[in-house]
Amino acid sequence: MADPAGPGPLPPPPSGEVLVRTPRQLWSDAFGRLAIRSAQVLLVLGLLVAAVYGAVSIRLVIVPLLIAAVIAAAASPLVAWLARRLPRALATWLTLLAGLAILVGVGWLVGAAVRDQWDELASGAGEGLDRLQDYLTTGPLGITEEQLNRAREALREFVTGATFREGALTGATIVAEVVAGLFLGFVLLYFLLKDGRRIWDFTREFLPARHRDRWDGVADRSVEVLGGYVRGTAVVALVDAVVIGLALLLLGVPLALPLALVVFVGAFVPLVGATVAGGLAALIALVSNGSVTALVVVAVVIAVNQIEGDVLAPVVLGRSVSLHPLAILLALSAGTIVAGIVGAILAVPLAAVLWAAVKTWREAGTSP
Repeated sequence: MADPAGPGPLPPPPSGEVLVRTPRQLWSDAFGRLAIRSAQVLLVLGLLVAAVYGAVSIRLVIVPLLIAAVIAAAASPLVAWLARRLPRALATWLTLLAGLAILVGVGWLVGAAVRDQWDELASGAGEGLDRLQDYLTTGPLGITEEQLNRAREALREFVTGATFREGALTGATIVAEVVAGLFLGFVLLYFLLKDGRRIWDFTREFLPARHRDRWDGVADRSVEVLGGYVRGTAVVALVDAVVIGLALLLLGVPLALPLALVVFVGAFVPLVGATVAGGLAALIALVSNGSVTALVVVAVVIAVNQIEGDVLAPVVLGRSVSLHPLAILLALSAGTIVAGIVGAILAVPLAAVLWAAVKTWREAGTSP
């Protein structure tokens, strides 16, 4: 009968004989087990890298699908409520049309505000640029008129040069991809809202019968997590927009409402969205109200970003997606490295869903 404790250490060889280890003995000691485990870890990491590389290669399909899944998770309660009173297809269309109406209404408000205050902004822009030029030439920076003229000439050559045209062509390609992605995302969103349960039931057929209830639990928890992420991000974005918008309004900066809406939308892009939107607000304040007001706006934006990053976002998003703030930070950093801004947008919900799925599957397996 085999020894349950394993082969154990080999006895010392007789004098003058060479110890020859069998393959089983070679891989059964501590170093052999470590080598096997290391090979398994490397294999799993290789599969993950290959999966990420494949997803990035077909991002025109993956990104709309993931964004549609996030929006569908947030809108599914409304569709379910309407579906109890109306046909499912009609409930889906009503939800989509309501979302489009909100977007069109926000766009109309922004356009109306810009149209009403454009003359004021245009008249102040020239004065603001003149003040900026006077500060550069007479201030502590010591920049001369000749240096400014050379900078203008270099900018003109860049705009009219081949590099700028190539960049414009690349930008046009990106715009075409974005338009195609929006159309594909809309179609995917419609089918996820209308037939989401049927699609999930189709995936159940590939699992053994004993695992299908656990698979359903993973689906319910994933929808809950994604909806919580959207709501948490909306809370953070709303706070940013209200605080910065009130500051712009009190300081008399033109386009306060459109800038607040830009801040709200930008806050959905982690790390950089609110900062870029706040920088735009500071630029508008500079050209219309002067450098002092612009510095105050910059201070407000920095304070809001610090509160968001250190207090609000970790608490609200961490509670919504059940992730520790450190995990959120690491997910954002990894997503940005892998896929840029799009990766930063999708990193947190993906990490939250994966973690929630693992927990739900494990807890369902251990429950009586």
